[in-house]
Amino acid sequence: MTETEFRKLLNKLDGYFLPRKIGSTAREWITAGSLLGETSIADIKRILSKEPINCHFSELGDEIRIHVSSHDSVILRIPKISKTHQILFILTVITTLMAGALMQGGQPFTNPAEILMGVPFSLTLLLILGCHEFGHYYYAQKHKVDATLPYFLPAPPFLFIIGTFGAFIKINSPIYKKDALLQIGAAGPIAGFIIAVPALIIGLMLSEVIAIDGGEAGIILGDSLLMKLLTEMLFPNLADGQDVLLHPVAFAGWIGLLVTMLNLLPIGQLDGGHIAYAMLGERQGLVGQIALLALLPLSLLSLNWLVWGILIIVLMRTAKHPPIQDIHTPLSRENQLIGYACLVIFILCFIPTPFQI
Repeated sequence: MTETEFRKLLNKLDGYFLPRKIGSTAREWITAGSLLGETSIADIKRILSKEPINCHFSELGDEIRIHVSSHDSVILRIPKISKTHQILFILTVITTLMAGALMQGGQPFTNPAEILMGVPFSLTLLLILGCHEFGHYYYAQKHKVDATLPYFLPAPPFLFIIGTFGAFIKINSPIYKKDALLQIGAAGPIAGFIIAVPALIIGLMLSEVIAIDGGEAGIILGDSLLMKLLTEMLFPNLADGQDVLLHPVAFAGWIGLLVTMLNLLPIGQLDGGHIAYAMLGERQGLVGQIALLALLPLSLLSLNWLVWGILIIVLMRTAKHPPIQDIHTPLSRENQLIGYACLVIFILCFIPTPFQI
């Protein structure tokens, strides 16, 4: 049961019970308050008996506490997939298929059957993006935070080479606890990274070495530490004047690492901002401002950084993460290790010059 569902349940007690505080444990939601008028606990039990929940009551002085947990059948229910989710996903499948087909030299606009040439790229990229967002969704559910299923965003492949602007989930209720904030923020990048790395390895094994002609124009992809390491391992005899022409699966893996790196920037409400705030508390504001300012010199290497910096400023307006209630509660050793793991992933995925012409 999420906080939104719990509050809707409490609305059914209007006129009978006045909730003053709410909270949760790993297994249940708890509200503390007082009965109104001539209402008795038996009246509250009768109202709640119609709901698919387990509940029990406790008293502390004049305060009444209602403990609520979901039936297993409710916990395991399949979330409803809205038409918006379905339409956006289908459109994203189509646009990424077209993007992948164009990469392979297909002409899906004139020969629709050639859209199937884009299956390797589309399947790999959507798997990486989907696992990233479902990582957030799973841990949001685990911590009783109300969140939507992922929204996939299609993009015209002739304007945006990969055919998608990515995906996101929407958080509909506040996150009160640092451990929940860190785990929800970290789950996406870690899940996406776990899928992107083997995809990149498989894609590199399918890639080919080509001779570079200095007179030809094209897009050169930047290397992260991880990309350099894998390239050295799989192409140890790469000579001067040669480069690796990435297979679409490898390109999707490369995009996955780029997306992971960008999301782990310790700015605002990016995944990295959530993690940094949970790890550093109010010091995240300073770290976020430094990271945002660092995008200016990086833009001298690649204008992509300037574009991303402007988008961050427009969408978030601040590098500082909004406060949560238990900011001074120490993180467990396990959660600290998760934060450090995300820092290592960020370093491995960091690309100083993502794109060059």
